[in-house]
Amino acid sequence: MSYDGIQLITITTMATRMSKQDYFPLPLRVDEITTQWLTAALRQRAPDVSVVSHRVIDVINTTTTKVRVQLELDDAGKRAGIPELIIIKGGFQAHSRELEKMHLREVRGYRDVFPFVPLRSPACYFADFDSERRQGIIIMEDLVARGVSFCHATKPQTHEQVARRLTALARFHAETTRSAELEPGGKWADLVDFFPVMRGFFDRHTSSDNWQRFMNLPRGVASSFRFRDRDWMRDAWTRMCRFGQRLPHCILHGDVHLGNLYIEPDGTPGFFDTLASKGPGMLEVSYYVSASIDIADRARWEGALIRHYLDEFARCGIEPPGFDEAMRQYGIFLLYGLFIWQTTESHFQPESVNTANMARVSAAMLDHRSVELLAAID
Repeated sequence: MSYDGIQLITITTMATRMSKQDYFPLPLRVDEITTQWLTAALRQRAPDVSVVSHRVIDVINTTTTKVRVQLELDDAGKRAGIPELIIIKGGFQAHSRELEKMHLREVRGYRDVFPFVPLRSPACYFADFDSERRQGIIIMEDLVARGVSFCHATKPQTHEQVARRLTALARFHAETTRSAELEPGGKWADLVDFFPVMRGFFDRHTSSDNWQRFMNLPRGVASSFRFRDRDWMRDAWTRMCRFGQRLPHCILHGDVHLGNLYIEPDGTPGFFDTLASKGPGMLEVSYYVSASIDIADRARWEGALIRHYLDEFARCGIEPPGFDEAMRQYGIFLLYGLFIWQTTESHFQPESVNTANMARVSAAMLDHRSVELLAAID
């Protein structure tokens, strides 16, 4: 199955999948990734495949762990198109069990969303969640081997790059806006709602001790002083969530910042590191646009870019909000990006990334009078 040239990996039916005991429990340590386990996992994509041997090339620890592995496959594996180099992504660090909801959301994205809703992403060969071990693992292609360019917060994007990505997001959002599949009984009914699932994270990171610690870091100093008040943030967050829950919801990628984005050699935008959830599309647009454009360009470009997103959304046959209402939503949801870049730990994202994004979003909030917009929400 394809969409505009995007090849979508179709999950095999339960009849052809191996039973869970063949690849459960999921490994919790890198040294638990064995040739036998890889064979069982990859047989969810290609039932006859066998891994002859494997070699761990490197291990990259950030919020989660990416393990680059070289495979020696039998002929069935080669015929199935499984590449020699793969990435195994999961929670292999001491803090990983605390992030089980994040692991589950990423598995849901690759296993249950991307095969059915078009969004350019790495080919996925296995994705599942082990509730007993609180572990989620994804096996995907190694994008480095395919020669893509990875985006980075220290390299703001051009108008054309942002517009092309908004085209992809508009199609992705429109596909599930008001979808019956999000309602009880639908295949995505149990995807988490964005705002409730963030509540625990928000409360932990705005505790008095944590908040002051974050405000003393470079990213705290880079924001406007008026955004450093903890009581204001807690009140504004409650207002934003109340507002967002009143809007139509769609499936969100869930974490569209430059560190989770790439560009194909032909310029096509790609997305990885999803945190699939349900929420209003403009939340994702605001988060992406505000942190992706240089401060000198954002104010000149963002109006036209939001119109572009709305136009692309309408082309999918779903009526978008009017431009003025979209910009109001954009200004309100800037608070989400502000909070994320104020409170992301430096061992998850380098302080240079947190500070660059903080400065961009803070400036956007001032331009959009976000404080006033949030205060007006009843």
